[in-house]
Amino acid sequence: MWKNRFTNPGLALGGGAALGAAHVGVLKALEEKGINPGYLSGTSIGAFVASHIAFGTPVHELEEIAKDLDWLDISGFKLSKMGLLSNERLGKVILDQLGKVKIEEAEIPLCMIATDITTGKKVVLNEGPLYKAVMASTCLPGIFTPVEWNDMLLVDGVLCENVPISPLREMGAKEIIGVDLTTNREYKRPENIVDVLINTFDIALDNMIKEQIEDKKTLLIQPELGVYNMADTGEAEKLIEEGYKAAMKALS
Repeated sequence: MWKNRFTNPGLALGGGAALGAAHVGVLKALEEKGINPGYLSGTSIGAFVASHIAFGTPVHELEEIAKDLDWLDISGFKLSKMGLLSNERLGKVILDQLGKVKIEEAEIPLCMIATDITTGKKVVLNEGPLYKAVMASTCLPGIFTPVEWNDMLLVDGVLCENVPISPLREMGAKEIIGVDLTTNREYKRPENIVDVLINTFDIALDNMIKEQIEDKKTLLIQPELGVYNMADTGEAEKLIEEGYKAAMKALS
């Protein structure tokens, strides 16, 4: 059904913490198929990956970044009344890798999703400092300290739209490929507060994604990632392969 259908589609990359390495495998498959995204959106780790593609990072370089990334690289202890950790280090990673750029300067039109924890509203970030926007979109509430943006307190976009398809429609994309990393996960008994939060988000996301599947103009790629730990950055190679296999199958 989808073979040879896409030329410059919108590409929506969903959240999923360490599972985000699977996005790289999807991008490898798209590259092999000659499919070049004309628009990009990302939520959480998807915002990190989308930012790299939008600003010209080759897929093979992004693969090395994914393999080398460690949670110690992107978070640090910063106890406050609003969070246990800070993801300021992630912002520094973006600054080191892509520079002090603004979202609107991207080579490919880019946006990312965050949530205003004060109002509960979805916030589409399509202009302003890239590093700060990625920090906001990846800010797991209760774990990371919210990111101040104008008069808002922003946290992870996973709460509003984990696979950010709707912003791509608003940007002008006619055909869309969405990458969902979290649906149909195998739930396990939580061992700590992070596990509790992750299970909570996953349950909510299952229902959210089911509604998006009904969109017949969207190809939803869903790698089989149920057995992988969302907090384990040591399985990047396997996750990349899972993303590649799922994309090649979906595009066949």
